[in-house]
Amino acid sequence: MDTTVDLEAFARDIARDGFVVVPDVISSKLLERAQTAIERIIEAMRAEVIDTFSETLDPNDANIRLYHLAAWDPVFVELLRHPVARALVEATIGPNWLVSNFTANIAMPGSGSMNVHSDQALVVPPPWNEPWAMNVIWCFDDVHEANGATRYIPGSQHWTRFEDVPEDLLAMSVPFSAPAGSIVAMEGRVWHTSGANVTENERRAMAFAYYTRDFVRPQVNWAMVMQPEMQEGLDDEARRMLGLSVMGNITIGGGLTRLRDGKRPDLRIAPLQN
Repeated sequence: MDTTVDLEAFARDIARDGFVVVPDVISSKLLERAQTAIERIIEAMRAEVIDTFSETLDPNDANIRLYHLAAWDPVFVELLRHPVARALVEATIGPNWLVSNFTANIAMPGSGSMNVHSDQALVVPPPWNEPWAMNVIWCFDDVHEANGATRYIPGSQHWTRFEDVPEDLLAMSVPFSAPAGSIVAMEGRVWHTSGANVTENERRAMAFAYYTRDFVRPQVNWAMVMQPEMQEGLDDEARRMLGLSVMGNITIGGGLTRLRDGKRPDLRIAPLQN
C-alpha cells in the first residue's frame, strides 16, 4: 500500500461526489492471490453445479456472478479489512459497521447491464437522509467503459425517496475507469449499474464489498455460508465484522443499560463507548 495515500482527501471526495477511485491500493502479490482465488471459486462452483448466472440480475449468461467471497477464501477477509478500505468506510458511515455482502461480477464479452439501483435502497426504506451503506469495489483487471465498468449517476446520493428518482437512469449514467489493484469507494445512496462489456476478447473482474451500519441486517448470513472450520480460524475482529460474534446491535443504546457507579445513565452519552 502506498503510504502517501491522502485518506482525508478521498473521504472528502466521497462526501462531495458519492464515490472516489483510489489507485494502487494493493500489491501485485495480493492482487495475484485474489485473481487466483476468483478462478478457483469459479472452478469449484461449476464442479458443484452451482449456477454462476443470475437471471434475476443479468440479461444473459456472459456475466459470471460469485457470492459470499469471504466464505470461500481468506484472501477476501484480508481485503475486507484492508486499512484503506476500512478507513474510507468508517469516514463515510462511521466506526460501527458490518459486512453485509461480498460478491464478484466477471463481465465476459457480450455481457449487458443490470437494472440501475442504489445499494442503500435495497436494504433501507426511504427517506435516505444519510449514508448507512458503502460499497468498496475491488478492480482485479483494468476497468474501463468498453469492458463493463460500473456506471454511476453523479449527484444521485442526494435523492432521498423513490419519487426523486428520474425514469431514464441509464442515459444519465457515466462510467468510471481504474487500473487493476485499485478500489472504487462508492457511497451506498449512489444509483449505479454494471456496464456492458462490448469488447471482443477482454474480460473484466471486480468484487463488491458491501458494508452497512451495524443496525442494518446483513444480506448474507455468514454463519450459514461459511464452513465451521473457517469460522474457527477467524480472529475476534473478523468475527465481529461478519456478524459472527455472540452479541450484536449494542452500540447505539447500549449505554442506556450500563451502570455508571450506580447512577442513572447520562442520556447525552447513552451510546456505548468502548
